[in-house]
Amino acid sequence: MWLELLLASVLGLVIYWFVSRDKEETLPLEDGWWGPGSKPSAREDESIRPFKVETSDEEIKDFHQRIDGFRASPPLEGSRFHYGFNSNYLKKVVSYWRNEFDWRKQVEILNQYPHFKTKIEGLDIHFIHVKPPQLPSGRTPKPLMMVHGWPGSFYEFYKIIPLLTDPKTHGLSDEHVFEVICPSIPGYGYSEASSKKGFDSVAAARIFYKLMSRLGFQKFYLQGGDWGSLICTNMAQMVPDHVKGLHLTVACITRSIYTLTPLLGQRFGRLLGYTERDIELLYPFKEKVIYNIIRESGYLHIQATKPDTVGCALNDSPVGLAAYMLERLTSWTKSEYRDLEDGGLQRKYSLEDLLTNITIYWTTGTIVSSQRFYKENMGQGIMVHRHEGMKVFVPTGLSAFPSELLHAPEKWVKVKYPKLISYSYMERGGHFAAFEEPKLLAQDIQKFVSLAERQ
Repeated sequence: MWLELLLASVLGLVIYWFVSRDKEETLPLEDGWWGPGSKPSAREDESIRPFKVETSDEEIKDFHQRIDGFRASPPLEGSRFHYGFNSNYLKKVVSYWRNEFDWRKQVEILNQYPHFKTKIEGLDIHFIHVKPPQLPSGRTPKPLMMVHGWPGSFYEFYKIIPLLTDPKTHGLSDEHVFEVICPSIPGYGYSEASSKKGFDSVAAARIFYKLMSRLGFQKFYLQGGDWGSLICTNMAQMVPDHVKGLHLTVACITRSIYTLTPLLGQRFGRLLGYTERDIELLYPFKEKVIYNIIRESGYLHIQATKPDTVGCALNDSPVGLAAYMLERLTSWTKSEYRDLEDGGLQRKYSLEDLLTNITIYWTTGTIVSSQRFYKENMGQGIMVHRHEGMKVFVPTGLSAFPSELLHAPEKWVKVKYPKLISYSYMERGGHFAAFEEPKLLAQDIQKFVSLAERQ
């Protein structure tokens, strides 16, 4: 008993020392050149050009021929999704993709929002820019950049965009109406990939800040999950005076003594101030955190070390690409879905939406370049980058979805983000919040912005 109290006291002092060091610093706003060859001496073209997604008979014919050559391996009896994507269910997905999915129709849906491209640091940056169809008298929209992750794309925001740009029509409060900008990370979808090594989240953050500046926004809100969470965090670290607020679904916490405290058990968790909901989501710790991370991180080790090797196979086979990417959307949506014969995919998503996202990767040939983003950010190790040890001093909000890969209690988040003003335990949902639960996320963004506007 006395030893436990002593350990708790020492740990408390260490945490107090760590948390109390609120040193405000910013990431330097540098410059870069990621296009092929040397940077030209001429000034970069800063024009913003309209862009349309297109397809062709040749593209669709090649796509169908490759699908027709699919060679399946039978799954083990009773394996469900514990060995990866179940090939019996994959046959059904492939049949739908080949015989019912209409890529031309989906291209029209993709083009329902205005697309643009502009050159920044040698790369053609793609983004959609959606303005409100109508505004209450005397009001101006709030600029909001939303950034996707892997294996997502700008398309995962298509269902949340109308809830933010036209909330009243969709039964939500119009206290805040947004103008939404969704860029594609360079190397993803329609954004050009870097020709140089080293293109990481900080480089993406700088490019996206330049994009917002080019669009005329001096102050704006940011929202992101997965890689988007890190990129938006880096933007807030880089140009805090321009970021009115930062809303996340994943908290980028690596250097925090708090992340070690669950190892001490549930009793210490309560002593350290974890809520009952935190304890439900973290314990039993071995199963919900350690084993879950081991089960779900195989892809990460591959992509953070040798992304091009598996990328060669995925870029050559649409069926292989679908299996590899869709498997992430099963257990990342809800870990229990791995126990189902179909991985639970159609419980939250339509095959049409899932395959649209994958077809964007297939037709642009960007699976390899998207995976390299892991190598550039993690290839040198964890906790080696300056931004990982830096705090974020802009108003921050976090939506804590219960099926997120790793739950981050409010106390953890406040260490990295001292100006956390909104922390919400969400009713349901997992890693792909905007794609899976657009209304819940939109409501929490509205709640956060209301609090941020009062700061």
